[in-house]
Amino acid sequence: MVTVSVRDNNVDQALRVLKKKMQREGLFREMKMRRDFEKPCEKRKREKQENIRRSRKTARKKSEY
Repeated sequence: MVTVSVRDNNVDQALRVLKKKMQREGLFREMKMRRDFEKPCEKRKREKQENIRRSRKTARKKSEY
């Protein structure tokens, strides 16, 4: 559960903090995924691409050091 406290009636600051926390937890991505039905074959394809992207990113980070 994401909670944000509003200090000094500064709602804009609290909204920015809330959006940042939601982005970090991946809620925006999950809401986008659940908006439409995804076929099982499309889900497998997307997950495979995400795994490839993630592995390339880790390999790139390891090669930098």
